[in-house]
Amino acid sequence: MAMKSESRGLLRAFLLFVGISALCGVALGTRKGNVDLEQRGHRHRHPGHLSLHKHRQRAGKEGQVLHRSKRGWVWNQFFVIEEYTGPDPVLVGRLHSDVDSGKGKIRYILSGEGAGTIFVIDDKTGNIHATKTLDREEQAQYTLTAQAVDRDTNKPLEPPSEFIVKVQDINDNPPEFLHGPYFARVPEMSNVGTSVMQVTATDADDPTYGNSARLVYSILQGQPYFSVEPQTGIIRTALPNMDREARQEYDVVIQAKDMGGHMGGLSGTTEVKITLTDVNDNPPKFPQSVYPMFVSEDKVPGEEVGRLKAKDLDLEENGLVSYRLVDGDGMGVFELNIDSQTREAVIKLKKMVDFETKRSYTLKVEATNPHIDPRFLAWGPFKDEATIKISVEDADEPPVFIAPSYTFEVEENAPEGTLVGRVHAKDTDVANNPVRYMIPRYTDVEQFFSINSEDGMITTTRPLDREAQAWHNISVSATEIGGHHQDTKVRVNIKVKDVNDNAPEFAPNNEVLMCESVAPGKVIETVSAVDKDEMAHRQHFTFSLAPEVSHNQNFSLKDNRDSTASIHVLRKGFSRVTQDVYYLPIEINDNGFPALSSTNTLTIRVCSCDSKDTILSCNVEPYILPAGLSTGALIAILACIVILLAIVVLFVALRRQKKEPLIVFEEEDIRENIITYDDEGGGEEDTEAFDIATLQNPDGANGFLPRKDIKPELQFPLRPGAGLPGANSVDVDDFIKSRIGEADCDPTAPPYDSIQIYGYEGRGSLAGSLSSLESVTTESDLDYDYLHSWGPRFKKLADLYGTKDCSIDDGDDGEDS
Repeated sequence: MAMKSESRGLLRAFLLFVGISALCGVALGTRKGNVDLEQRGHRHRHPGHLSLHKHRQRAGKEGQVLHRSKRGWVWNQFFVIEEYTGPDPVLVGRLHSDVDSGKGKIRYILSGEGAGTIFVIDDKTGNIHATKTLDREEQAQYTLTAQAVDRDTNKPLEPPSEFIVKVQDINDNPPEFLHGPYFARVPEMSNVGTSVMQVTATDADDPTYGNSARLVYSILQGQPYFSVEPQTGIIRTALPNMDREARQEYDVVIQAKDMGGHMGGLSGTTEVKITLTDVNDNPPKFPQSVYPMFVSEDKVPGEEVGRLKAKDLDLEENGLVSYRLVDGDGMGVFELNIDSQTREAVIKLKKMVDFETKRSYTLKVEATNPHIDPRFLAWGPFKDEATIKISVEDADEPPVFIAPSYTFEVEENAPEGTLVGRVHAKDTDVANNPVRYMIPRYTDVEQFFSINSEDGMITTTRPLDREAQAWHNISVSATEIGGHHQDTKVRVNIKVKDVNDNAPEFAPNNEVLMCESVAPGKVIETVSAVDKDEMAHRQHFTFSLAPEVSHNQNFSLKDNRDSTASIHVLRKGFSRVTQDVYYLPIEINDNGFPALSSTNTLTIRVCSCDSKDTILSCNVEPYILPAGLSTGALIAILACIVILLAIVVLFVALRRQKKEPLIVFEEEDIRENIITYDDEGGGEEDTEAFDIATLQNPDGANGFLPRKDIKPELQFPLRPGAGLPGANSVDVDDFIKSRIGEADCDPTAPPYDSIQIYGYEGRGSLAGSLSSLESVTTESDLDYDYLHSWGPRFKKLADLYGTKDCSIDDGDDGEDS
């Protein structure tokens, strides 16, 4: 009855412990242990029988719910230790069914993960063995299914029962740093305990079982500078005031050890490279306290005198240094700049120096850090000072003129050799060599002046004319004798003083227009004068008529006493027919010293005016025209000439456009126009060199060819059956033959031949030569005796052909005789 009942046919499992078990703490594999397990199994089985029997009694009563009693322990989980390397397979456990009476009628079946390959079962006893070494890190557990069936019928005696085989971990994996080696940075001068970075190691062992994955960190290399927290792996500084300038990099080795760091645990290491970053903890410092420099007195402002640089052990922004001049007697003579590339202090000349005046200068330079860390202010001022001593060196300088420029005056028309002025230069060097003077020719091209080379006296070489050139700007060069022939130049401006050497004269406009009907006493012009001499504010001109016209009856002059004069008319009745122009000589005097005068002629022209005295014409030509042709006649003549020219041009144009007759008369001289093309065709077989469509007549395509000399009476269309060769046909012979046939049959075609020459070469023609040159050597049946009767013009042909025939005949007669 127990074998037929499903509730009583549950599997019982026995666990065989191999090695040192953490669960039981007893030695496995002994006989005593097996016996204990069997007894333990009997104790479990007996209550099961009881509980299952009570279930059967309750099931007999209808309407009652059957409840299965709970087993006393859970057997569906086995353990097997990993990495077992013994000679025999490891016994994992044993399966046993209550229906197994031990007579071998039951067969145990195992299925699931690793069944048959990793795990095998003895189908009689139910013992499960592991045949391969297991690794928990590859797979931590396996799920299997066991079932008991009848050996003879294979019928299940119990439903399938699932259980788990867990791989028990051992400490077989050392800790590993997956992201090493590590690189870290920490500022120099950091306080003790400053965190640098955290390193983390991993252990593949089971963290939930034992201490196999419990890690402890320690430092193997890098002490006493750094330390590591054992539990977290955080690296910290261990010494104060670590200076980057003394040592910048540290190689630290960190160890992670499992088993809580106890003996027998596995360990792994990693390397951490720690770099100290820079802070501004060092002030700038000049390598020397005094810097000697030298400058020559011939240097110009802006030139470099020397350089100096303060050292700062810090880097980049922390090592930047600024410079400035703080004291010294040369602060106005020299200036300081900073070279952006080298960060050096550059001392440059600001003003010219003179060895003879001052031979040395002193400067004090200060170097500071622009970026200061307040944490290190207590360490002292972040600046330094140095002294610069600049010595001025003597140089062979060119002479120096006493004045930067000179201005002299000389009267015009002064005789040759007149003294203009004197320039003076001296040698400022200690030697004080003499100086030679000269005038560069390019500044005095016409050589108006000369200079004494020893004393610098400038004189004229000929009289000067102020009106031609009022100022003369020249240069004088001074050269040191016995030195390096250095010279210096100075500007000399010479003003030519004016004298009254030019007489006054009329202003540019000296012609007056006067009306014929002018009234007596009227002012027709107010004249003024100009003088080429320098016009002072007191200069004055006086005017008067020349003595020869002082008593003329036409015009009078009145001096206005303001350097102008008025011209008055004395009479009336002026006529331009009688006299059209009057010339009035006027004498002009100035008040210069000496006074000069000149006689100038004023031209007065008589003009025709209207009633409002508006000038109409001052030309006398209209009064001459009546003796000849009038203006209207001249215009008519010109119009006729233009019309005749137009007729001639039109006639010539019509003659050029007149068409020539289409039929050529015999009297005309017929010539051929030969056009030569410097190219060579490929013959009839060359179909790429030309387009056959260009040979077609576009009019023929429409079905008729009209004549161009007469209008055709009838127009015949193209025969329907006649076909034209295609435009792209390469058979030129057929095309030409078809065209000839059309021309012969078409009454509308022109009655004359059109010869076209095509410049191509083809293969040999079947027709013979048409030339008459070869006919001389061939036999001919023609009789040329009639040529003798054509007269003297054909005598040559008669001699060539008739004579030859006669001679041949005579020869034949001779042979016959």
